[in-house]
Amino acid sequence: MKKIGLFYSFNTIKTSKNAEKVKKAFGKDYDVEMVNVEEIDEDSFLSYKNMVLGVPTWFDGELPNYWDEFMPAIDDMKLKGKKVALFGLGDQVGYPENFVDAIGLLAIALEDRGAKLIGFTSPEGYTYERSAALRDGQFLGLALDIENQAALTDERIKAWVEQLKKEF
Repeated sequence: MKKIGLFYSFNTIKTSKNAEKVKKAFGKDYDVEMVNVEEIDEDSFLSYKNMVLGVPTWFDGELPNYWDEFMPAIDDMKLKGKKVALFGLGDQVGYPENFVDAIGLLAIALEDRGAKLIGFTSPEGYTYERSAALRDGQFLGLALDIENQAALTDERIKAWVEQLKKEF
């Protein structure tokens, strides 16, 4: 059984709801521990080899406060040997210039510290102008737009988790 830390803010309604869907999609063969990013410390974060991080994009492409406040700790970490998958919420209609940018911001910081990113997904089916989460034609994680494409969310999560099961 693989142990996976699923990090997100327990105080966010939309991200929490989707984190629950991610956990459920892993099923009983995976030990997915929900971790409140607003209460973590470096030792807790580093205790997981396999991680899934949930992050909504705020305002004009910013990290939420709770992730932003943890960034100095991440900057001092050595993450070699860690596998990290990212999912993020964004609004491709209301904020097309920075759709799911927070995924990209976290991805860069984690990779710079040696983490291996997994769970890349296709941008097909999305309409936006720019995204910091895009590299070589792929999103650096799972992009969710529950504002405009809510009907696709469950299917996207299910397919993504099946991909993660192979990559973890």
